[in-house]
Amino acid sequence: MRATVIHGPRDIRIEEVPDPVVQRPTDAVVRVVNACICGSDLWAYRGVAAREPGQRIGHEFLGIVEEVGSEVGRFEAGDFVVAPFVWSDGTCDFCRDGLQTSCPHGGFWGSVGSDGGQGEAVRVPFADGTLVKLPRDAATDQALLPSLLALSDVMATGHHAAVSARVRPGSTVAVVGDGAVGLCGVLAAHRLGAGRIIALGRHEMRTGIARRFGATDVVPDRGEAAVEKVRELTGGQGAHAVLEAVGTEESMRTAISIARDGGAVGYVGVPHGGSAGVDIGQMFDRNVTLAGGVAPARAYIPELLPDVLRGAIEPGLVFDRTVDLAGVPDGYRAMHEREALKVRIAF
Repeated sequence: MRATVIHGPRDIRIEEVPDPVVQRPTDAVVRVVNACICGSDLWAYRGVAAREPGQRIGHEFLGIVEEVGSEVGRFEAGDFVVAPFVWSDGTCDFCRDGLQTSCPHGGFWGSVGSDGGQGEAVRVPFADGTLVKLPRDAATDQALLPSLLALSDVMATGHHAAVSARVRPGSTVAVVGDGAVGLCGVLAAHRLGAGRIIALGRHEMRTGIARRFGATDVVPDRGEAAVEKVRELTGGQGAHAVLEAVGTEESMRTAISIARDGGAVGYVGVPHGGSAGVDIGQMFDRNVTLAGGVAPARAYIPELLPDVLRGAIEPGLVFDRTVDLAGVPDGYRAMHEREALKVRIAF
């Protein structure tokens, strides 16, 4: 079969790789219907995150179950499924607590020795604990597929930021970052009933989506200018909840500075490009809470899925370009050069 592999910075290739097979009785083999390129994949593409030459890549996909192991009880061939970006056994203490990202038997798609999501098929370890079943007829619903795909990562991650920041009905929320995760954070905050949502971003197409997702204000400034503007918009107090979806020192510093005293920052931006920029003294003095991390998408998908199916939320709007598998290398280039917000791969 064909799959996406990375050989080095800006060197993405589509190559023939061995077909996945059931190796353990808890495995399933899933034929991929849709996948996508994540903003975090770009750190490997840019050479910021190390990868082995020839390593598989990609961690977001929808697919049809083709084969299951003898101990898989929840799925059968023909089921349409979404895979969260981490596999997990579903039975350990962490999984039972809804923190599947800490499962001792889990792992990330595209890690060394595993299949990546940007390929024609994937071997799924611990299928019962990992996959979430979708309506079979949704597999051919072209309008619905992008939003179902968003559940695998970006929508769940935006939701994690909102939950970690303690978004409540009527609260004022600020979102740092206008990438797909930040935009889904806006949508998540709106879904949770935020009264005011301030999106920090300067790209007109992206801020247009933010407004469609529920943003009431847009701040195009950065750094101290952004802090001053958010303070101005909130009567000098700052936001009850801040969602940090970038992962740089500057973005974290901004997020903490625009939080209201007694507020919370939910951080989900993958850390890169320096220290976290956490000012413990400021947080201590102003009773600002910092929470977040890797989103346990498997815990959130069942909660978010009904709203996607009934059209209450449409996170798939973050996909602004669709390619086939052969077009994936150019999809990486387009996202790197900010020609595209998020690229979907249709098989």
